[in-house]
Formats: sequence, C-alpha cells, structure tokens
Amino acid sequence: MLSPDEYVRNIISKYKVVGDIGLYTQLLVLNPLIETIKEWAGDCLNEIKISGSRAKGTAINISSDIDLFISLKSKTDNTLKEIYDSLYDYVKSKGIDCRKQNVSIGINYKTHSIDLVPGKKHTGNTNDHSLYRSKKNTWTQTNINKHIKLVKDSGRLEEIVLMKVWRKLHNLDFPSIYLELIVIDALTNKNKNQPSKNFLTVLDFLVSSIVEKKVFDPANTNNEISDDLYKYEKEIIAKKAKESRNQKHWEDIIW
Repeated sequence: MLSPDEYVRNIISKYKVVGDIGLYTQLLVLNPLIETIKEWAGDCLNEIKISGSRAKGTAINISSDIDLFISLKSKTDNTLKEIYDSLYDYVKSKGIDCRKQNVSIGINYKTHSIDLVPGKKHTGNTNDHSLYRSKKNTWTQTNINKHIKLVKDSGRLEEIVLMKVWRKLHNLDFPSIYLELIVIDALTNKNKNQPSKNFLTVLDFLVSSIVEKKVFDPANTNNEISDDLYKYEKEIIAKKAKESRNQKHWEDIIW
C-alpha cells in the first residue's frame, strides 16, 4: 500500500509535463503561430516568449499546453482593450478556434491548447507590462519575469502541480498566479519534502481564508490578484476544498 507521499507523487508523475517543448511542436505548431502573431503585431512587436506554467516548471498535461506572452512596444498607440480585441479578431479570422479568457485568449491550434497573453511594455529598462482584464473591463500592471522567478525559486513546485491538477479535476475557475501565490503563502515556514501533508494544508487554507484574504501581485502591490475572482467564485473554491478535505481516501480527493 502506498504512503500518502508516494500516492501524491504518483499523481505528479501522471500529470506533470517534463522537458522542453519538442522540436516537432516548435517547428509545426509554434513557428507558424508565431508568424501569424508577427503579422498581426507588425512594427509594434517587442518580443514573443514562452511564459506561464511551461516557464515555471509547473505545466500539467490536462491544462493549456503552452502560454505565449506577446510583448508590444510602449509606443503602441492602441488601448489595451483594442489590442486584446484586435488579436482575438485576427486569430479568429485565420480560422483558429479561440475564446476570450481574462487576460489571455485561449486557442486550439493543431491539436494544442495555447494561451496568448498580449501586453504593452512600459517605457524604460523594465519588464513591467500592462495587460487588459476582460472579465472586469479594466487593466493591470504586472511583470511576468518576476512571476516566473518567484515560482521557480519557491521550493513549492510539487504542491503547486498538485493544486493545478486538483483545480482541473474539479473544474474550478482559479487563475494560476492566484493559485501559486496562495500555495506559497499557505506553506510559509512549512517543511519541504512532505507533499501530501502540505497539499492538505493548502486545502485547509482555502477553506478558512480564500474568501476574505486579499492577495497582491508581488510585482505590483497595487494589483490585487484576489480581485480576479468574484466572492461567489471564491466560495465555490472554498466549498470544494472542504468537500475534498472531508474525504477519507486520497482517491476521492485527487486522482
């Protein structure tokens, strides 16, 4: 019989994406898509780079395959909403299946699920960007590079992967950076190398704290990450965490 740590590590092995993006995917999927994005952006393009869970080492095979961060130059005249809507319309016009999410546009492209995140770079020697938040028709400032470094250096990759699997299995709307910050916060001063115990600690934290706790972007303390979800959406997460915590068997919590 498996110990709890052995069980959850088997779950991690089952879902975690290991290794870099393969040559086939790069040549036949990403390169053509990047050319399409370049056509859309024109002279406004600063750079396109892999971001999100792939860059952080927390990618799972039941969520979006790849996140592409599209950095536009600070001199771009269009508003953030115009940039977001224009990218959506352009991608759609190419016959690519797409949907509007919060700060990203999710696409299904050549059997891959990819999130496109457009942002406008701030002036000067900085990686700060402004992003459009379609959910509340507003904008936010953040720094993707700082997010990647924070997560990679957190020592909590196992627990973050487990929480991402749990989120997906239970069909919860829980933005990744919000989830990651919650995991890191919940496990402050907790020992490493005890993934099952730490996972349960995060569930307890969700039950007791997610509805009321304010979580701020470490790259911009004016950006309240927890504001990305409405109260009722946080209550759904707390309720599901409580249901999971009350289960007697690991197979009924995460599988």
